[in-house]
Amino acid sequence: MNIKARLTLLFTMLVGSIMALFCLAIYFFYDQYREKQFYSFLNERGQTIAQLVEAGHGISGEEIQKIEKENNTVVLNEEITLYDGADSIIFNTSKEAFSLPLSTLNEVRSGKEIHTKFGKKEVIIIRHILQDHRKPWVIVATAKDLPGLSQLERLREILIIGWLLSLVLVGVAGWQFANDAIKPVADIISQVNKISAGNLHQKVLVGREKDELALLAETFNSMLHRLEIAFVAQKNFVSHASHELRTPLALIMSEVEVTLMKERSASSYQEALKGILGEVKEMNELVSRLLELARTEEEAFKVTFSKIRVDEVLWQAKAFVQQKNTSYNVHIHYDKIPDNEEQLKRYGDESLLRTAFINLMDNACKYSDNRSVNVYLEIDKNLISIYFKDTGSGIADTELPYIFDTFYRSASTMSKSGYGIGLALTKRIITMQGASIEVDSRLGVGTTFTLRFPPF
Repeated sequence: MNIKARLTLLFTMLVGSIMALFCLAIYFFYDQYREKQFYSFLNERGQTIAQLVEAGHGISGEEIQKIEKENNTVVLNEEITLYDGADSIIFNTSKEAFSLPLSTLNEVRSGKEIHTKFGKKEVIIIRHILQDHRKPWVIVATAKDLPGLSQLERLREILIIGWLLSLVLVGVAGWQFANDAIKPVADIISQVNKISAGNLHQKVLVGREKDELALLAETFNSMLHRLEIAFVAQKNFVSHASHELRTPLALIMSEVEVTLMKERSASSYQEALKGILGEVKEMNELVSRLLELARTEEEAFKVTFSKIRVDEVLWQAKAFVQQKNTSYNVHIHYDKIPDNEEQLKRYGDESLLRTAFINLMDNACKYSDNRSVNVYLEIDKNLISIYFKDTGSGIADTELPYIFDTFYRSASTMSKSGYGIGLALTKRIITMQGASIEVDSRLGVGTTFTLRFPPF
């Protein structure tokens, strides 16, 4: 069942149930009103008969009925039974005597009015106060409310037929309501089906006010925008990676072709192989960086997160950088050691975090004239802050927004070896560790990268 049919069914069932309850309430309260009016009428009829009997001084029941018929008073074929003060029946128009227990007679004489049913007939039992103040009589009036029941039955038929007809109208209205409610969804589906990888810039439009469907369209447009950015980034990544790999491959091919053009000495071949080896190492370094970058885009690695000491990872990164480049100097300034070593621990991936620290240290040393970097580790209220300060040429303000983009290299660093991957990789790693990275740079003074690790 589609949404339109389900909405129509639910709307019809809901409104139909409310209308059914309304009809039942009308029927119930009308029946209560009819019954109350009928008992009131029986009360009057019983009191009238009792007054006639009291005033007639022994007048017979046939004579009373004759008088009432002549005056068109008997219309319901009621049956009246009178009990005198001695609990004897002094008047009875019913075919068989309506016998009452003594306890009931006493209750009625005390002022209680009893309403009950006898088969399909309503029965009212009341008292009659005599004018000479003798012991009150008891009146039992029995009748079937044929006009009232007929009207009640007619009302029931009207309510049932009206409810069924209304149900049909509600179903039609519900279908129109569902059409109006689903139309924006159908429009969204139609527009989404036209969107492909080639036109991710196209937006979904909903001709409504700020309702939930409009918010859905805005959310979908935001997702399309993120996808468009991801597609462009992927395209640029492939383009830049292909360009970076093409250069060493072209050098290797040209080196091999030149070497094979004629017979050469062993030393010439060794020289050519050394050049090829150097280019292969460059390619290997680039591929390793690309693999690390790809790894940060996978979510599966998060399950390997564990508690690690940030200061220990810093020392490991320092050892690696200085071992790889003996001319580099990394100075770690760490004076205040907290009493609780747990303040130095965070959840993360140790190898990835070490890679991020190595990238920041290596870049700082590479672009500093003195080939050194100062690293400051501070802990304040469970917040770990790490500062990487160099004394290089700095980064221009116009270039700062782009330094974390993949393959981006500023004009001042084009003369240095590199691929423009390190900072992009570092930012992704730091972000995935739940930390933040900021940069502050001034031309001719140097650059400071700040990492902040919040509490668990």
